[in-house]
Amino acid sequence: MVKPGCLYIIVACVVSLHCLAAPLRAEEPIEIAIEGIEGDALRNVREALTLPAGMTGEGKVDRLWLEHFKQQSTEKVRSALEPFGYYSARIGATIEDLGPDRYRLRVMVTTGEPVRVKTVEISLHGPGAEEESLKALVSTFPLHRGDLLLQKKYEDAKGRLLSQAQALGYADATFDLHEILIAPTKTDARIRLLLETGERYRFGEVKIEGTPGYPESFLRRYLAFKPGEIFSPAKLAETQLNLTNSDRFKEVIVTPEKEKNQQSLMAVLVRLKPNPPKTLHPGIGYGTDTGARVSLRYRDLNMLRLGHELNANLLIAQNIQGLATVYTIPSPRDIRSFTGIQLNLQRQDVVTYVSRLISLEVDRNRGFGPGRVGTAFVRLQQEDFTVGAQNSGARLVLPGLRFNENHYDNQIRPTQGYHYGIELHGVHQALGSDVDLLQLITDGSVLIPLPWRLSLHTRAKSATTLLSDSLVDLPVSLRFFAGGDQSVRGYSFQSLGPRDSSGKVAGGKHLLVGSAELERALFDKWGISLFYDAGNAFNSFDNIRLFQGAGAGVHYYSPIGALNLYLARQIGVDSPAWHIHFTVGFEL
Repeated sequence: MVKPGCLYIIVACVVSLHCLAAPLRAEEPIEIAIEGIEGDALRNVREALTLPAGMTGEGKVDRLWLEHFKQQSTEKVRSALEPFGYYSARIGATIEDLGPDRYRLRVMVTTGEPVRVKTVEISLHGPGAEEESLKALVSTFPLHRGDLLLQKKYEDAKGRLLSQAQALGYADATFDLHEILIAPTKTDARIRLLLETGERYRFGEVKIEGTPGYPESFLRRYLAFKPGEIFSPAKLAETQLNLTNSDRFKEVIVTPEKEKNQQSLMAVLVRLKPNPPKTLHPGIGYGTDTGARVSLRYRDLNMLRLGHELNANLLIAQNIQGLATVYTIPSPRDIRSFTGIQLNLQRQDVVTYVSRLISLEVDRNRGFGPGRVGTAFVRLQQEDFTVGAQNSGARLVLPGLRFNENHYDNQIRPTQGYHYGIELHGVHQALGSDVDLLQLITDGSVLIPLPWRLSLHTRAKSATTLLSDSLVDLPVSLRFFAGGDQSVRGYSFQSLGPRDSSGKVAGGKHLLVGSAELERALFDKWGISLFYDAGNAFNSFDNIRLFQGAGAGVHYYSPIGALNLYLARQIGVDSPAWHIHFTVGFEL
């Protein structure tokens, strides 16, 4: 139940956000009034009549410049109307004096009869003239006899035809004839297109320059094509993106070159300038889940000159200290597949428990297309822990499977996208573990763009434990807790969950957490938001209590990621408290 005081705060925040979402209008010294048109044509004319910078200054209008702009406006409007089929429009413009240094430019438009298509003639010539996909585009050309002459439809259809020809390997495809003939009466038009496909190309020899430190077989993993395949500009662009996204190269240039002695083959030259393979990055920061922290990250992108990668991260913070190392062995065939070996030494001291663990994990990761990765892993772990009144330890041999799909339009400041993941793992005494259990963990998030520069970000996480021993036998790493920056804001990190006989939080077998956050973008790099979180860890589905938190956030989007500051208030408890949360980055 939401208490009145908190409800008042939320309502006030919603009103504030609505006010910021509403466009602010100030009285302008020059108004522009357009009469006689509407819809897309009106929007295009308004854009064409955008006032040049400098016409007004310090609240005063340059009247001579305004007169000159009025004289130009008729041609601007005429050009803006032609894409919509209006080639015989009559346009008038006047300047009205509204008072001291205030004017209205009134534009009157009589569109007249629009131009309609009389005939459409489209021809395919060359070796690709019989390609079914090209013939299908010709038969479905969007302009027909009697249609309005809409230039955007014409240009879009023309572009699709040329792009499809090039995608089929006809790299020299071009329009030998492309014209729209307007009749003298300006009431009808004739469209004529002739596409010459030219010869069909296939990929030929690939030469890679500029990276003597990397093995050739490793670099060829990034190619999105193989010699002999049909030539495609899209495959070249994908190759460029693969190499750029690898973080190994500061310059990537992929150039197709026709082979001199083989007219149907397209050689490819890849020029690369590598980044320094070894880097060392110290860091300092603060997060409400970790406290003050310092870190040191070492990265080697070309271990043993094989293209293998080593990442070692040392973290020393108030609530967590540890060393995590990952050695990555890339697949020889697929850039999205690799084998990882992880060694993790960690000590964690939070409100509800103290945990000390050492783990070694070997995982095999396979890509299933852009943004999709499936993983099979086995983890060996020794953990000592103190939770509630219990002081114990456990040895684990934990195999598992996980799958993740991640699609966001930008990793620094995304505006739309989604993520979901599922993991199934288990331990058994027959495998050498001290406990028996099977756990299923799922999580997901969706980012939806809304009008007025608003966006809605929702996320959820659930977990359940099956076939488990008594809770007291489970190590902390296999128990579930709620609360914190990425859980239920308003509560400390890992501070929510079932309690033991002494009244201390001991963690639970199951977890359910959800969140909804409405953000309003401000300027180029700022944003504000309202959020609501709910969730908890528990031991039985028959007795679930969800803790709630709500509040507001301020966001600054820097090149390293978002800096997020939240003020959260607990909901539905006897003595609700306020809590400040600070995070860096967007939680995918």
